[in-house]
Amino acid sequence: MSTDNRPWVEKYRPRLLGDVVNQKGIIRRLQQFIKDKSMPHLIFAGPAGTGKTTSALAMVRGLYGRKMAINTTFLELNASDARGINVIRTYVKDFAKAKPPSDIPFKILILDEADNMTAPAQQALRRTMEKYTKNCRMVLICNYSNKIIPPIQSRCVVFRFSSLNKDDIKERVKFIANQEQMSLTPDGLVALADVSKGDCRRAINYLQSCSTISKKIDQDIVFRVAGEVPSDKIREILKTAIEGQLQFSLKLLNDIIGEYGLSGINIIKNIHREIYDLQISEDLKIELSKLLAESEYRLSQGGTEEIQLQALLANIVMLHEIK
Repeated sequence: MSTDNRPWVEKYRPRLLGDVVNQKGIIRRLQQFIKDKSMPHLIFAGPAGTGKTTSALAMVRGLYGRKMAINTTFLELNASDARGINVIRTYVKDFAKAKPPSDIPFKILILDEADNMTAPAQQALRRTMEKYTKNCRMVLICNYSNKIIPPIQSRCVVFRFSSLNKDDIKERVKFIANQEQMSLTPDGLVALADVSKGDCRRAINYLQSCSTISKKIDQDIVFRVAGEVPSDKIREILKTAIEGQLQFSLKLLNDIIGEYGLSGINIIKNIHREIYDLQISEDLKIELSKLLAESEYRLSQGGTEEIQLQALLANIVMLHEIK
């Protein structure tokens, strides 16, 4: 195994656009920008762990090659830290108005987490974008493009990154496991793809956490690291409660809490994940959804976990007649 002690997310971050997982259409258009050595202001929007920051940095690398130098040809800021109007008026404006080196067409400013910027900061950024377009192009990265004010959106081309499908995540995870000389069982690979929920970064972080427990990673290790319960155990709790067996369902619930150490909210999320796949009537699924929503709200308001979870199962048992 490599002695490189960086987090695997950074160690295996793709350096070239062609290596970015999925997002084929977006990558093709970004590669055309590199080929033309020209680009508009951009907004990268989409869920976490889908390759937005990686694509922006790979595009900068493709444009500048060896001339890529922070504070000279490009600047990366995290707008969730530097999100006030003063940062835009000083740091960002100073970088944008300085002329680029003579051998590059323009500089690039990457603003990560741009949807966390305050409204006044976004208004100030709009003026900076207009005034210094010749010197500097901006790439705004966000989870929700609707949190970017319309005047900025109209000045940018928006690229929407989609969640990665399970096959893409499996392929990337297998590649990293091979590089780190780890063994992944088929059910462990499926579990990693399931718990990551389309977020490749999360899948890689879980893989690294699993590697500290064992070099052979199976479903059970993945679920323990991710704080998730195997589907069959959750289904068994629901099935016994729906059949009216309160005491047995409570015992199964306590066993899971003891074995996996989950919080009440996590238990409710795990149950919610399973109810729509159960072979029960639509009416019963509707009632279960309402009960879960009510229990989650009570827990969020400070309710006692043990009492709320037991009350949830008791209410599910009372639905026995609807089945």
